[in-house]
Amino acid sequence: MSDHDKNNVDEVTGIETTGHEWDGVKELNNPLPRWWLSIFYATIVFSIGYMIAYPAWPMLTDYTRGVLGYSSRDEVRQAIVDHRESQAVWRDRIAAADLETIRGDAELSGFAIQAGRAAFAVNCSQCHGSGAAGAEAQGYPNLNDDAWLWGGEIEEIHQTIAHGVRNASDESRYSEMPVFGEILEEPEIDAATQFVLSLGGLPHDAQLSAQGAVVFEDNCSSCHGSEGEGDPYQGAPRLADAIWLFGGDADSIANQIRQPRHGVMPAWSERLDDTTVKSLAVYVHALGGGQ
Repeated sequence: MSDHDKNNVDEVTGIETTGHEWDGVKELNNPLPRWWLSIFYATIVFSIGYMIAYPAWPMLTDYTRGVLGYSSRDEVRQAIVDHRESQAVWRDRIAAADLETIRGDAELSGFAIQAGRAAFAVNCSQCHGSGAAGAEAQGYPNLNDDAWLWGGEIEEIHQTIAHGVRNASDESRYSEMPVFGEILEEPEIDAATQFVLSLGGLPHDAQLSAQGAVVFEDNCSSCHGSEGEGDPYQGAPRLADAIWLFGGDADSIANQIRQPRHGVMPAWSERLDDTTVKSLAVYVHALGGGQ
């Protein structure tokens, strides 16, 4: 053994070193375990086989398809088809039944509610919130309470969902509050505001409210009712429950009288099939506020 080889042998273990040394610590040139090397080589072989069999490498306009022709998109597409086929019997029953029949059948109603919940999450939650509690600042109604602009019977809810509100559909729910800023003087708007606050049981100026009662009777009662009870036939909100779409403070109410904002809802029958619309109606009615 040459002097060089002797210098590369660890005196304690007698094992050859790599020649590397750090602060007096030498690196032994131990061979890798055979089992580890076998697994390592097996993974290389497996990866080559995988790249040949399955989609693997992206290219400029396409990707390598693999000899097996596997596609995760096709797999998901088939899973959706299989899922729909498994639901077909329930969907067919919903399609053939009226809303009261669906609601009266525990199993059918349960399926419709679950289907409606899924459809609501995809199509409605963006406006009404994931819990259907609405968003006052944006004017989206809370669907959990018992305040309904267009009626809370299940048929009325179905009509509203199917044809929407203030859209291009000929069957859309439609009403508009006049721009009272062009009709009333500011003192009259202030007085009417105080009267509306009183209807909701909110703090108000009693003297102005008395004057506002006259303004309200002359200009507002034909839609909202003399006691602020509202009119679902016209989509006129109830004002005596302190539930507000655009805010319940004096400034918000005055602004709504002066320059009304009007919500818009799509006609979902133009986007969703009738079975899904029925399921949505059953789900919304079951939230707790349906009449």
